Amino acid sequence: MTSSRSMEWKGNQSFVAMFFLLGLSNEKELQLILFPVFLGIYLVTLIWNLGLIFLIRMDSHLHTPMYYFLSFLSFIDICYSSSISPRMLLDFLRKEKMISFIACATQYFVTAWMALAECFLLATMAYDRYVAIGIPLQYSAIVVPDLCGKMVAWAYVTGFFSSLIQTVSCFQLYYCGPNIIQHFFCDLPNIFSLSCSNPFICQMILLLVAIVVGFGSLFVILLSYGFIAASILKISSGKGSTKAFNTCASHLAAVTLYYGTALSVYLSPKSNQSMKRDKVLSVFYVIITPILNPLIYSLRNKEIKEALKRLIKREIAFC
Repeated sequence: MTSSRSMEWKGNQSFVAMFFLLGLSNEKELQLILFPVFLGIYLVTLIWNLGLIFLIRMDSHLHTPMYYFLSFLSFIDICYSSSISPRMLLDFLRKEKMISFIACATQYFVTAWMALAECFLLATMAYDRYVAIGIPLQYSAIVVPDLCGKMVAWAYVTGFFSSLIQTVSCFQLYYCGPNIIQHFFCDLPNIFSLSCSNPFICQMILLLVAIVVGFGSLFVILLSYGFIAASILKISSGKGSTKAFNTCASHLAAVTLYYGTALSVYLSPKSNQSMKRDKVLSVFYVIITPILNPLIYSLRNKEIKEALKRLIKREIAFC
């Protein structure tokens, strides 16, 4: 599959100028079926998340820390999905799924940035739920707008630099072929395995970021929910316990979906059979999760439903 246009020569050495993505499937008929399916998923992802951001911004009743964080989570999901879906949709219609070296690096950088920022943001939202349930009388004094802004900024900035370090360390390696990525997007473990130079430093950086950011955020989430569980057990009334649980049920579902699929992909042993399974799990991780997050937070949320009713009534009255 390697052609002359995918390689460049500098002196007596060749280096990769283009990568080939294998995609989800090599079957043309299946790709034509998958195209409208994933196009619909991507469009609904954009509509749901943009709609949720708009609703939160427009309704003053939703100007609280929880919905402030949720609006940024929706923005991350939009960027996350948009870094992969348009390219994947285009590849469904192409015979040769080529991507340039720079485009591949850019795609990975944006994808990793959003994924790492989401880890931090989910941890921030878990802390917010702990304060709301564990020490409700001090909530308004602790979770102030200034702190919320700093926590969101920290999520984006830390995700940016963590992703930048990974991307630079991986794509500065020497690539002389093969240049076939066995995935439908540029994922770091599938890329540095193609390197003609030693990827040890890149692997260590990837491991360090995964431990500090990924597992560090997961630890904060689990710790927060440990305190939340202890606080719920202290509530005497069953109604109060149910209300407290419902307050964090949506976030817990989102965390389980996000980390469950991600850990299944990156911690499982690798083999030829596992690569096919990883592709399927990656679809849930990078395509399905962004569309489910706004649904998880909206379907059972009375405040979101009431805000939507107020917006509809306001538009009808205006018309």
